[in-house]
Amino acid sequence: MAKKQHIAIYTTASLPWMTGTAVNPLFRACYLAKDGERKVTLVVPWLSLKDQGLVYPDNISFNSAQEHEAYVLKWLEDRTGFISRFEIKFYPGRFSVDKRSILPAGDITEIIPDEEADIAVLEEPEHLTWFHHGKRWKAKFRLVIGVVHTNYLEYVRREKNAVQAFLLQHVNSWVISIYCDKVIRLSAATQDLPRSVICNVHGVNPKFLEIGKKKKQELENGKPSFTEGAYYIGKMIWNKGYRELLKLLKEHQKELMGLEVDLYGNGEDSNEVKEEAKKLELPVRVHPGRDHADPLFHDYKVFLNPSTTDVVCTTTAEALAMGKIVVCANHPSNEFFKQFPNCLMYNDGEEFVTTTRKALTEQPAPLTDTHRHELSWEAATERFLKAVQLDQGSSKRLSRTSSSKTFASLSSVSIKKKLEDTSAYIHNAVSGTEFTRTVFGAIPGTLHPDEELCRELGLPSPTNAKGQCCRK
Repeated sequence: MAKKQHIAIYTTASLPWMTGTAVNPLFRACYLAKDGERKVTLVVPWLSLKDQGLVYPDNISFNSAQEHEAYVLKWLEDRTGFISRFEIKFYPGRFSVDKRSILPAGDITEIIPDEEADIAVLEEPEHLTWFHHGKRWKAKFRLVIGVVHTNYLEYVRREKNAVQAFLLQHVNSWVISIYCDKVIRLSAATQDLPRSVICNVHGVNPKFLEIGKKKKQELENGKPSFTEGAYYIGKMIWNKGYRELLKLLKEHQKELMGLEVDLYGNGEDSNEVKEEAKKLELPVRVHPGRDHADPLFHDYKVFLNPSTTDVVCTTTAEALAMGKIVVCANHPSNEFFKQFPNCLMYNDGEEFVTTTRKALTEQPAPLTDTHRHELSWEAATERFLKAVQLDQGSSKRLSRTSSSKTFASLSSVSIKKKLEDTSAYIHNAVSGTEFTRTVFGAIPGTLHPDEELCRELGLPSPTNAKGQCCRK
């Protein structure tokens, strides 16, 4: 009997932080394990109580990894309707206030025992490898797959820091080429990367599809289905589309007279967004953030999303799944959504006005079974397996050569491998001292997990001056 594939999915966030790298890898693990054909482990960061208070909403905290795991699995079961068949493991993490990100502490490849190491999926591979010091991912696992979630370059460019953008672009390419065999870019909105393919391997929470089914039945039965107008929901920071949306509304107030818009979100720029909204002649109401599946949103007909910083916008997919009309920018990040009749795209301000008016006066087209499937996690899992050639169940190491290659080609491959090995050695050396790590942006003291993280994760206490946890 063939040995099952073991897929270890490493990610950079965990619930209850409702961010894309917490939610999407969780669903990916769930649906990869659903048919029982492969063993799946989701590896997520554990934060000390101090850091939990900086990250998790509503004063939610966990005293143990077991308590945290139970919370995550309960949340997932409530949304999928079935018991998940994968394992959750935690790696030591630290929260960076200035980056608003969780960074690993120590060598997180050690979380998976060597005898179980098979396939690793790095969700946000650049993030997980910028400061990695330890066993090389490709040496540990027979296949390493990166899934690029975040358009880091766009965020840096918006800060108008050309030098930082240049350096980040090359560092991302460097570390990903060192540590990943294959890379999935969710859309062409991300930077081009070595050995990459473009494929949206995300789906939507099944609850949104259920909402869409109910709306379709209401429309077929002649019941008033979408009684509210336009809205937008997202983390309330300027880079998440709020700047673009308020600018469009300000420049076209006369053409859009009568339009009412509700904005929902929490974030660092909430107060500024409220102040700018008050200056408009159009009624733009700003509300605290809520779960997008909340019944409050079911009757809105039009989702306005001008954001171009997302790689593939989750809330756009959710709105389409609920049967709404989406008005969004004609941008590479939205390419996947062009197949849906309810997705209306614009290229400039005039087209934004035209498409918004059209959306408000028309009824959404009923979502077909085919389109519903395309939005599902079942379809996303199929796309993922096909994109990385795991749909055939191969257990061989990724082949980089073939028997038909000429001697010159083989020599070229050998040279590339030596260069890659040299690059890996340099990166390992640079990431191996506290001074060089912190110079390049790492959190001080993350070369090894500290005593507190070791204690909370049940790891042996540090035994040397550097604070390294000696693992069993």
